[in-house]
Amino acid sequence: MRSQAGNDAQFLAFVLGSEEYAVDILRVQEIRSWEPVSRIPNVNPYEKGVVNLRGAIVPIIDLRERFNLGHSEYTPVTVVVLHTRDDNGRQRVMGVVVDAVSDVVDVDTAAVQMTPDFGARVSTEYINGIVSVGERMVMLLDVDKLLKLDGGDDDQAH
Repeated sequence: MRSQAGNDAQFLAFVLGSEEYAVDILRVQEIRSWEPVSRIPNVNPYEKGVVNLRGAIVPIIDLRERFNLGHSEYTPVTVVVLHTRDDNGRQRVMGVVVDAVSDVVDVDTAAVQMTPDFGARVSTEYINGIVSVGERMVMLLDVDKLLKLDGGDDDQAH
């Protein structure tokens, strides 16, 4: 791992369609292959359901659908990235379905660009910034905003 005066951070990069996104690797609990979920009635379409993870009920959302990028068939490279977030002092785990994991990238935090107002299909409220990694543009996501379910439904699976 490289270090440039403490300005480097590591991110887990993953693919949704033709775009690449990344989340702070310290917020990733684990990566699992896709497995069927138990559906919960009357939830948003992107909320796929829940899985039992070593005794904990974990909500699973489809990030493609959350970002209005349409649904894609799940393949052998489709994975669920389990993230942790602080919920008023309590650690919560939530899984997000992504097309595939790319790699772990080292990012010089000084090189992160502000998110432009590009009016794209992806809401910029979930994006902390954009960074160039080699020839690729990677959008850095805000895990806390991303994993906050709409309408106060955060505790529906408990």
